[in-house]
Amino acid sequence: MLTGKKALIVGGDARYIELMKQLLLYDASVYAIGFDDAEEELTGVISITEQKVDHTTIDFVVLPISGVDEEGFVDTHFRRPSIQLSDEWFTSFSDDCTIFTGIMTPYLNQLSESSVAITALMNRDDLAIYNSIPTAEGAIMLGIQHTDVTLHDANVVVLGYGRVGKTIAKSFQGLGSHVSVYARSDADLARIYETHATPITYDQLLNAASTAHLMINTIPKLVVTPEVIQKLPTSCFILDLASKPGGVDFRFAKKRGIETMLAPSLPGLVAPKTAGKMLAHVIQMIIQDHE
Repeated sequence: MLTGKKALIVGGDARYIELMKQLLLYDASVYAIGFDDAEEELTGVISITEQKVDHTTIDFVVLPISGVDEEGFVDTHFRRPSIQLSDEWFTSFSDDCTIFTGIMTPYLNQLSESSVAITALMNRDDLAIYNSIPTAEGAIMLGIQHTDVTLHDANVVVLGYGRVGKTIAKSFQGLGSHVSVYARSDADLARIYETHATPITYDQLLNAASTAHLMINTIPKLVVTPEVIQKLPTSCFILDLASKPGGVDFRFAKKRGIETMLAPSLPGLVAPKTAGKMLAHVIQMIIQDHE
């Protein structure tokens, strides 16, 4: 339980509504910034502004999964304009206050170097694996919507075999897709082979791309290059699940007439209730472990 704890939620998408409901069930006091258009759903949550925060009483802060951009802005799906936070705003919290973000951004890295304690939730294996489940379901939904073939018997190329890539590859295999997975390490290539997917290196990726119906990227750096895109059929759909700016050359894909989508926050779109519960569960565990 989180009895006596004060939580501050700053921005976020639909999964953060469920997160706040769960924190209330854990008996925390919950304050929210950036949910003006969702107040009817947040009974028991105290809506405030960034200027009205009593920094000395807050035990933990939860930032959006996307973190904070270079100018201090956070994503707010339920308020416009977006929220901009200053360095001083962050440094005003007590040393005992825990600040959670989904991913670390350059802005947050700089704050962390100046002694602000920040925990990146998506660096944790447990939450990333939990999160991979709605991500894979969302990828299936989008694959159905944006291709003109059944996923059964379709050629699906997955780039990356991390926590998300593993779940996606297995999920599409379960639908009867022919799944090829690009990875760099010999251990990953061996594991891909063991699961009856087709392991491919970068040289083999070009050949796999030539017959792909769906390409799914999970690698947060440019990997779907013009060289790869040139090999793709124009009917192929490219789904980029990596954090912004993604790993696809969207300019060249558009030039070739290939449909693309950057969707790094699928859990918040397709299963916000489940994703919010997962977030709350992990945050509660971290807070209790720190006591």
